Amino acid sequence: MIELIGYCKSESSALRRDIEALVRLESPSDDKAAVDRCGDALVSMLDAAGGRVARLPQENRGDHVRAEFPGGPRRVLILGHFDTVWPVGQIERMPIREEDGRLHGPGVYDMKASIAIALLAVRALEVHGQARPRIVMLWTTDEEVGSATSRALIESEARESDAVLVAEPSLPGGACKTQRKGCGEFNLKVHGISAHAGIDPRLGASAVHELARLILAVEKLADPDRGVSVNAGVISGGTRPNVIAETAEAAIDVRAPTMADAARLDEQFRKLQVTDPRVKIEVTGGFERPPLERTPGVARLYLQARDVARALGRDLGEGGTGGGSDGNFTAALGVPTLDGLGPDGAGAHALHEHVLLADLPWRAAFMAALLQGINGGAE
Repeated sequence: MIELIGYCKSESSALRRDIEALVRLESPSDDKAAVDRCGDALVSMLDAAGGRVARLPQENRGDHVRAEFPGGPRRVLILGHFDTVWPVGQIERMPIREEDGRLHGPGVYDMKASIAIALLAVRALEVHGQARPRIVMLWTTDEEVGSATSRALIESEARESDAVLVAEPSLPGGACKTQRKGCGEFNLKVHGISAHAGIDPRLGASAVHELARLILAVEKLADPDRGVSVNAGVISGGTRPNVIAETAEAAIDVRAPTMADAARLDEQFRKLQVTDPRVKIEVTGGFERPPLERTPGVARLYLQARDVARALGRDLGEGGTGGGSDGNFTAALGVPTLDGLGPDGAGAHALHEHVLLADLPWRAAFMAALLQGINGGAE
């Protein structure tokens, strides 16, 4: 395993070039042309690494990119995305730069450095003739906007895999992620009866008043001790102060650590009732990503990764996060999934987004060694 670290360190300059090339090609989720330009570069990199590459065309999103690298006997899915939250032109405000051992740039941490790390890991195994599983890399283009066009593809690939390695950034300090909350959004729309607020108030039925009561009710569904959160983040309603509001609506973010918690929340939202019989309520939405729970399969994969990391001179911690990833989908299928295998750094979706340069070669060597271990060790 030690030779993998030496090789990856020797490739530090090439690794950085690949990262910077991807970061320069800004790829906001909603700009198909921009995402596809980044995809062009990614296809070239995957092809150069020896992958059998396929573009998976999308009408309104960037094309997803799949690459397969032969090996066996086991099959591993390396999963990530190359869309970002940043608009085209953000790089002028957040130029690529090195400062205090940190490489800054829009999308560098979430998650373009991860792509370069995975490519170097595959090359390292190839150069050293190390046994590797059959590797499928799937780089998607809509993770930042809910994965609507990629979810079925992700789940299909996961069902055919023995393990899924999610290349999302690590937790601060380098720990991987063995738990993620399920994420959802419920929308409440209330239909009341409009009336003049001064002349005929009793003829009206205020949608705003009823929505306010409902918001207070649903926020009581939160259980901070269990990690269940409910947040009414956006509300709207009414037309003028002197008009009893006919309609009002709210968008409510929900997070749950387990499938049982998610099912309970979903049931409670569907059962919401109004107090005024003249008012009607519509409840739409639901959980968009199931929780990534620390199942026995996830735990076993983490313990294997921890042993690999120790052999490479580091202690690998684990933890959870309230944010979701595409790993939520794969873990919910029962496929052993380990998340947070990308770089250490900070600032996802923030102006100080960066990765720690010194961490990058080790991350690539670690991923290579983990792939080797999943396959059953060196030949």
